[in-house]
Amino acid sequence: MLRSRKELDADLDGAARAWLDEALAEAAHAATEDVTAEASPYASPPWELRYATAGRHCGPANADSVRSLLLIEARAPLSSVTRLYEQGTAAERRAVLLTLHRLDLGTAALPLVEDALRANDTRLVAAAVGPYAAAHLDPHAWRHAVLKCLFTGVPVEAVARLGERARGDAELARMLRDFAAERTAAGRDVPAGLHTALALTELAPAAPTEES
Repeated sequence: MLRSRKELDADLDGAARAWLDEALAEAAHAATEDVTAEASPYASPPWELRYATAGRHCGPANADSVRSLLLIEARAPLSSVTRLYEQGTAAERRAVLLTLHRLDLGTAALPLVEDALRANDTRLVAAAVGPYAAAHLDPHAWRHAVLKCLFTGVPVEAVARLGERARGDAELARMLRDFAAERTAAGRDVPAGLHTALALTELAPAAPTEES
């Protein structure tokens, strides 16, 4: 779970807090510059270098939260987000995925989510099915993301808005039943999360509101 700046400050020592102050100041400065990274896709602003070393200065347990704060403070453009994801370690990629829903990128960052869902790294898969995916993945891709979680052992509870999107989804129900049948035929256990997701599909879709 990502932690706030206040929560981080309570745990970090003086040197780490000073480093974070400087890093966030650099990110904020980048956000107000007239010439952004979008205009120069191969230039890495100083805060991006801080992003890579967050674990070293603030501790591995705080790295996701620190990196997320940097992305938000910099109002990271697509060029920065893509560069940090493509050139980053698995941990650095995870932080990008965890923060996408808090950046103003629309659907432009979907290729990063799709890339993570092709991986077998459960840390990336779990991060990829967060709020950004729930808001922007089309139904076909979202259903396959749910199956990816079941296939790789990622708890379905990691899927943001699972109850909302699975509710009344007959096609997802069919895919889940087919997956369960394949597992059973192969003598393998059916993940408990599959039954959870399947039960959600059997609920009637929510009635539209007057505003919808």
